[in-house]
Amino acid sequence: MHYLLPFFTVCIWGANAIVNKLAASVIEPSAMSFYRWALAMLILTPFCIRPVIKQWSAIRPNLSKLAFLAFLGMVLNQSLGYYAGLTTTASNMALITSLVPLISVFISVPLLSKSISGLSILGGVMSLAGLAYMLGHGDPLFFLHQEITQGDGLMLIAACVYASYCVLLKRWKMPISNWVVIYAQGMFAVLMLTPLWLTSDQLLPPQQALPLIAYAAVAASVLAPWMWVKSINIIGADSSAMFMNLMPVVAIVLAATWLGEQIQHFHLLGGIMVISGVTLAQIKLTKKRLTNIKEMETPKAPN
Repeated sequence: MHYLLPFFTVCIWGANAIVNKLAASVIEPSAMSFYRWALAMLILTPFCIRPVIKQWSAIRPNLSKLAFLAFLGMVLNQSLGYYAGLTTTASNMALITSLVPLISVFISVPLLSKSISGLSILGGVMSLAGLAYMLGHGDPLFFLHQEITQGDGLMLIAACVYASYCVLLKRWKMPISNWVVIYAQGMFAVLMLTPLWLTSDQLLPPQQALPLIAYAAVAASVLAPWMWVKSINIIGADSSAMFMNLMPVVAIVLAATWLGEQIQHFHLLGGIMVISGVTLAQIKLTKKRLTNIKEMETPKAPN
């Protein structure tokens, strides 16, 4: 049941990859980022202002951490995604974002004192191979003879940024409710994005951008982050991040449906490899939990 949280979150963000690509052609990235979080905070304020006041004593000592998390996850990561949409495809954006699980696993080693099991490594390698196979259109070694576009490079940076966000969110677990965590980060994001918005050529959003802003604000900025924070608290940053491997599968299916892109054999084979890697990671986690349960249920001999 707990694994439905990261799964549905990835489905929302998979669709948001399509929205990011569509938004790149109708609204400036800086304006899109600002309106996304401004609208999200407008929606959340009536529900979150009282909890913020009530939990202020716990929020105040963590303001610097919340601000840094907002900068990583809601400003830098998402702004890079919108700028990347100008020079790369929606499929590539989602595919590169799938590197987040692998990056998170390695970042978790020094920051969370996590160990890397054999199945985690095997699952990660399989997922990465599937990702490379899809990115290279059937050539997993494409990066040896093909230049990476500016948009793809920006998405690689964004993947590293978001992996750091996921791990730090787990390391800096705060005695604050999930909604308040999201709200506090969102408010910081609006403050940080305001100067960028003011530099936009068109301050008011065009009409065709309104539904894109609405989806990004409500589904991708309110619902999905809350589900993601919840899943990280329950099953951990590295385990939650492994579900990011499903994003390219979701994005490719939606791109074929909404953008008319054709699904090729490398999409299917690569997608199977990606899902297999996720499954391996979850088998490892399930076995570990079953072992812990058995140890708790086994009566210990008296000393």
